[in-house]
Amino acid sequence: MAYSGIGGQAVIEGVMMKHKDTYAVAVRKPDHDIVVEKKTYQGICRNDTLKNLVFVRGIISFVESMVLGLSTLTFSASFFEEEDKEGQKKAKSEKKEKAEMGFTIILSLLLAVAIFMVLPFYVSLFFQKYIHSETLVILIEGLLRLSIFFAYILLISRMEDIRRVFMYHGAEHKCINCIEHGMDLTVENVKASSKEHKRCGTSFLFFVVVITIIATMFIRVDSRLLRLILRLAIIPLVAGISYEFIRLAGRSDNPIINMLSRPGLWMQRLTTREPDEEMIEVGIASVEAVFDWKSYVETVREKETT
Repeated sequence: MAYSGIGGQAVIEGVMMKHKDTYAVAVRKPDHDIVVEKKTYQGICRNDTLKNLVFVRGIISFVESMVLGLSTLTFSASFFEEEDKEGQKKAKSEKKEKAEMGFTIILSLLLAVAIFMVLPFYVSLFFQKYIHSETLVILIEGLLRLSIFFAYILLISRMEDIRRVFMYHGAEHKCINCIEHGMDLTVENVKASSKEHKRCGTSFLFFVVVITIIATMFIRVDSRLLRLILRLAIIPLVAGISYEFIRLAGRSDNPIINMLSRPGLWMQRLTTREPDEEMIEVGIASVEAVFDWKSYVETVREKETT
């Protein structure tokens, strides 16, 4: 497998692909036509030194992914909005859209911290009354966090709309795997490719949870409030470490790295589904808008023959 530098995400009835500073969103409209929007995204940070600084770049990348992801989701959803009485979609001003997007991101982050960090911490305090081993209590807290993560994914995967998003998620991975394994980007080749990928956001979130469990083992203070504050304070560091591992995994076929990547790939079985041919066509359209896969595949083949 060769690293292509292309990444993406599933959106509503579509796929977003990003390569360097260019991204494209391909959406299958209700009339079954594919619409593709291609744009440049320079990100929230213009400082090249910070963007390339180990651990820091992971935090920046995570925030930028959230901003871009929400923007592309909003774009894809616009094709399925209810029409008003005059048959025209309600248009929002750009300023209002950005304000709503900013509010949604902040609210999402606060809810994520409350559910995945604060809630397990306070539940673990109940066990502290009966268990005297601090290490065991921390492990229980970590297992609670992991259980909530699993339960959340299982719960949303039962929703019909989310199942379709997971199918497009599979199409996104299959397209990237197809070209990174030196195959032409055709529907048949994409169908034969894996729907799991080592650079997936699901793997990133899984490693955030696992590394948080390990990191909290070293937080040993008496004050409950300070313990909680320190748990929240390490989130950026944990995100940075998780990003570096995912980044390394996407560029390496080292057996040890592959072994460590497996739990994240297993998690992707919950967040990806086998796509149909129409979904694969959408994924291909998105790739072709931002990436010259033919030249890339030729280079991969040349390296394999030398």
